[in-house]
Amino acid sequence: MKKNVVGSLLLLCFLSIVDMACSNNNSNTNSMSTAKITTQSFGTFEGKPVTEYTLTNGNGMQVSLINYGATLTKIITQAKDSTWGDVITGYDSLAGYVQEGNPYFGATIGRFANRIAKGTYTIDGVTYKAALNNNGQSLHGGLKGFDKVLWDAIILPGDSSVQLNYLSKDGEEGYPGNLKVQVVYTLTANNAVKIEYTASTDKTTVLNLTNHAYFNLTAGKSPNIYDHLVQINADKYTPVDASLIPTGEILEVKGTPMDFTQPKRVGQDIDKVTGGYDHNWVLNKEEGLQEIANVYEPTSGRYLTVATTEPGIQFYSGNFLTGSLTGTKNGIIYNKHYALTLETQHFPDAPNQPSFPSTLLKPGETYHQTTVYTFSTK
Repeated sequence: MKKNVVGSLLLLCFLSIVDMACSNNNSNTNSMSTAKITTQSFGTFEGKPVTEYTLTNGNGMQVSLINYGATLTKIITQAKDSTWGDVITGYDSLAGYVQEGNPYFGATIGRFANRIAKGTYTIDGVTYKAALNNNGQSLHGGLKGFDKVLWDAIILPGDSSVQLNYLSKDGEEGYPGNLKVQVVYTLTANNAVKIEYTASTDKTTVLNLTNHAYFNLTAGKSPNIYDHLVQINADKYTPVDASLIPTGEILEVKGTPMDFTQPKRVGQDIDKVTGGYDHNWVLNKEEGLQEIANVYEPTSGRYLTVATTEPGIQFYSGNFLTGSLTGTKNGIIYNKHYALTLETQHFPDAPNQPSFPSTLLKPGETYHQTTVYTFSTK
């Protein structure tokens, strides 16, 4: 009888230990972040639902986007003190994104990113007029560019990517050809936001796609980006006239305020540039995906690198932010120079500048470009 009691007690102790071990293992597993995608309603646009997709990786980094404008709404990354913060500008609801004067926060830009002089360009001897929306110029696709339309969204197999599709019809905003566009956002395991663009057309057209996320790596703790250190791997840039249209020249940055070949505070030379930075840099790169720029914010320790397949990058220092936008995240006032953009692209006004890389897309061809924003701390 004693042997049975002792044996039973030993068995119970053993089972208790196993149960505790299993419980501890389950607790550890559940406490660890795993990659996932969640969705929530973000309102309606033109009678159709707008959805916000949130991608979370195993490190806890989060990226959110909506199918209105194929727009990035949040990028939540870690600072060197292990706190988390949202490093891009945006709004608390759809109302902010559709308000008049929204400066393209986080949006996919097309059919033609940046400016076309007087909206006029020629393809195969035919003159086209893109919609004018910026001091007599056509900017970022016109009156209703890709940033102001509803895209079809698909969660791709796995737990890390969302695909958005849009059909831009022949003649839309003054551009020829039925253009099928696809944008895939991926949050990678190494804290990178990868954006892949693909497009095809049934008539020769011009195409220049980019993303217009505005970054402040302090996550709202600083009202400007003057102390952000920016480096751009570019020995040359394209100067502009008073309307911010390229003159057609390609000039050296050396010895000018445009020189970011070494890390430099944004605020160091910004007052020497009329209006602030809003220029295209001619990247030192070969074909293919290559790291071409980085940004470091010393207080938070956040470090952003930019890689792209594109030949140029538009560095914009938020010159036209006025603090007048409503519905902003946490009520933040986005004043002049609050944030900066790094828009990977072909050059502005390329359809009218024969010396610039061509932006023509012809039937039977496939447009493809990739840009990767990678976040870390140091």
